[in-house]
Amino acid sequence: MSKITIKHFKLLISLLLLATVVCAQPKYEVRAVWLTTIGGIDWPTSYAHDGMGIAAQKRQLTDMLDRLKQVGVNTVMLQTRVRATTIYPSQLEPWDGCLSGKPGSSPGYDALQYAIDECHRRGMELHAWVVTIPIGKWNSYGCQLLRRRYPSMVIKIGEEGYMNPERSATADYLTNICEEIVSRYDIDGIHLDYIRYPETWRGAKSTSNITNIVRSISRKVRTYKPWVKLSCSPIGKFDDLARYSSKGWNARRQVAQDAQGWLREGLMDQLYPMMYFQGNNFYPFAIDWQEYSYGRTIVSGLGIYMLHPRERNWPLSEVERQMNVTRSLGIGHCYFRAKFLLDNVKGVYDFVKRFDRHPALVPPMTWAHNIAPTAPTTLTVAHSTQGDRLEWHGAEDRSDGPYLLYNVYASPEIPVDTEDPGNLVATRYLWQRLTIPHPQHARRLYYAVTAVDRYGNESSAIQERPQSSNMLLRQPLTPITQNPWRK
Repeated sequence: MSKITIKHFKLLISLLLLATVVCAQPKYEVRAVWLTTIGGIDWPTSYAHDGMGIAAQKRQLTDMLDRLKQVGVNTVMLQTRVRATTIYPSQLEPWDGCLSGKPGSSPGYDALQYAIDECHRRGMELHAWVVTIPIGKWNSYGCQLLRRRYPSMVIKIGEEGYMNPERSATADYLTNICEEIVSRYDIDGIHLDYIRYPETWRGAKSTSNITNIVRSISRKVRTYKPWVKLSCSPIGKFDDLARYSSKGWNARRQVAQDAQGWLREGLMDQLYPMMYFQGNNFYPFAIDWQEYSYGRTIVSGLGIYMLHPRERNWPLSEVERQMNVTRSLGIGHCYFRAKFLLDNVKGVYDFVKRFDRHPALVPPMTWAHNIAPTAPTTLTVAHSTQGDRLEWHGAEDRSDGPYLLYNVYASPEIPVDTEDPGNLVATRYLWQRLTIPHPQHARRLYYAVTAVDRYGNESSAIQERPQSSNMLLRQPLTPITQNPWRK
């Protein structure tokens, strides 16, 4: 049983009393969203049968990403393995039907690759969301193929098919799925969903069986690309607390999901507990997750779908309070799911736009690598009536990552304060030159640029040098979403 100490109990009371006060925005914070593909309930809402269909799906996705970028989302969890089916051309499993309308049929393009490119172009991370144990209805296409190939690895519970967590072959198979994704795609994370026993499982449940699957995947991912974050979405309550009961629904004892142990052992880098609760079912357990984070990143899964009148009809104030409290605790936020955010249910999109008015950087994986790259050695800024043109060079990567990214800051003050997230105008930028347009009769801004490795370690900044010549005046910028000098 986890403990909430008197110290943390008092902290909880204080946080709840101050929950209406908007907290200062941190420079580092995960702001994520689950983007569901099963049945196209988030994306795509149309099928791709030809070039026009492909273009429509791509256009819908980029429109969604643009709107997510506008409210500060820096991490997209894209459902990649759906139900023993995929949204990319896999050598192991068939196409899901969400793209083409027909399970097993290609939509004519690689949706995962396209999503990665578009997220990276916007300075956002893309995590491949892998549904692990459930494989759909017993007679669904993916389940049928998998149970024919590996009959001893698949079990039936009710009308549903599941991979048997007690078979070593399950760990091997899921590891192969993750290996295929990591080895072929420039993703930023692998996100394991439903990495647990089915709640309808009959008989004893062993945490060691689930941990063996996690350990196998973790080792394989780190072998290929140690900068790729491994995460999961555990049940929102880890266990009963000394002062608060989980009311019969928790990760460790109900479904053998030792998520805090995975952090302690270093098997995972982030947790996204599904905290779709209110009141004392939310806040004490949020403190518990953070108290036992072992220096890793905790991101609260927020059930914004509960705002919908056909769900629990929560007031928006409940989500506002949860976001304020978790920010006070140093916990990020992840929305379930994209449609409810983008549909602005009860004004949640408008609130998030105010709450996350400045960009944030994803916290670095200092436990995996903590040597920052060197700063760029040159920065030139040319001012014209068309805008400010920046170009920089000379940063050196001191990690094993494949390339560097860049953060660009702007301020009317010099030197530019790179600790102030309000000065960020471009994050995780892919290129080494940038043009920023500006209006007439505006105040001049100065610039600073830092280099970032794939672990998220940021270099010191190279600052623009002040010049005595007359400069065009500029007004403050809003963060860019695309590179106007795109190659």
